[in-house]
Amino acid sequence: MLALMVGLMCILSLQARVPNKKTQQDDRSYWCQLAYKMAQPVLENMAKGELQQNMLTEFSPSFDNRNKKVLYMECFGRLMAGIAPWLSLPDDNTPESEMRHNLREWALASYRNAVDPTSKDYLCWGIGGQNLVDAAYIAESFLRAYNTLWMPLDTLTKQRYIKEFQKLRHIDPPYTNWLLFSSTIESFIAKAGGDYDQYRVNSACRKMEEWYVGDGWYSDGPHFAFDYYSSYVFHPMYLETLQAMVDAKANTRLDYGQYYNRELKRCQKYAIILERLISPEGTFPVFGRSIPYRMAVMQPLALMAWYKTLPKELSNGQVRAALTKVLHRMFDSQNNFNSKGYLTIGFCGHQPNVADWYTNNGSLYMTTLAFMPLGLPATDPFWTDAAQPWTQVKAWNGEDFPKDHQWRDNIVTKDKW
Repeated sequence: MLALMVGLMCILSLQARVPNKKTQQDDRSYWCQLAYKMAQPVLENMAKGELQQNMLTEFSPSFDNRNKKVLYMECFGRLMAGIAPWLSLPDDNTPESEMRHNLREWALASYRNAVDPTSKDYLCWGIGGQNLVDAAYIAESFLRAYNTLWMPLDTLTKQRYIKEFQKLRHIDPPYTNWLLFSSTIESFIAKAGGDYDQYRVNSACRKMEEWYVGDGWYSDGPHFAFDYYSSYVFHPMYLETLQAMVDAKANTRLDYGQYYNRELKRCQKYAIILERLISPEGTFPVFGRSIPYRMAVMQPLALMAWYKTLPKELSNGQVRAALTKVLHRMFDSQNNFNSKGYLTIGFCGHQPNVADWYTNNGSLYMTTLAFMPLGLPATDPFWTDAAQPWTQVKAWNGEDFPKDHQWRDNIVTKDKW
């Protein structure tokens, strides 16, 4: 009897560590269903000009005195930045494609309403500094799905976006990660062929180099803060600023291609750290401000998977298995959605007291930034490779696992003139 019990425990332990074949096949379906659950109430309503009328909103108990209408731009911009890669996949004859098609059509209508002054869902452009942040996420969504979400827009809507983006130049960003919100917007304008502010791009790039502290981490301004803003903003928006300037064939003092190559390696190192933060149980450490952004912590890891640039230390199977485990741990049994299907304030469930003074439930759609691997087709190795144990599973089960070590830049850049 003892031997039988020991054998059963070993089988259950193995099943907990590595998902079985059926679970592997279901991973993508689970991700799609969860992404759709988050996106559908927002986009279906906004496409009809009814988001601001119907959204069940929630604000931090310590919310400051800013205009509460910023919530809708936060919700829309952050959601679109997360699901844009997924919506870029072509239509086919699958249930997933039907979800994508619906979301894409709603998204395109929502983009039009967002800048149409006659729409009830015209966003609150220019009412405060917060607009710079969330306009950057809208610009980021266009960068992530340029041919799918930007190019199909009509000429008037495109002109309206460029005008709204340019008007935000009157906002003086704080001396923090906010510099990248300006550079993301301006680099998008450059890629779209508009009149961009070169100084806002290049000064942000130079500050990123000054604020890089090593091993994949950035200081949020002159003073280091132990939080996840290297995930939320620094790595993704710095990479995308540089790539957009390369795409725009911009000729300035900076060699954007070399800057990009160096930042990509930093992001890969940071992705290694993020993967190591995921416990065998699918949890990760909760620290720093803005923690209600939930899965946005894992954005750089998701970005490297979508770019197909995961470092050699990380396999597709282990990254997919680890992220899927975290999604299940966070969303399967906790109260993360309100009665109308919108996200609630919290980290793993409804926990309003973990909110910061700027947090509302529109802010929380940052969590979709971890869904970027859905932009890879279902036939990609990220989805078809066998699930594998991730680093902490190996380490805590007596298996060999790769050592970690300090990483240093090996690419040097100089101004071109």
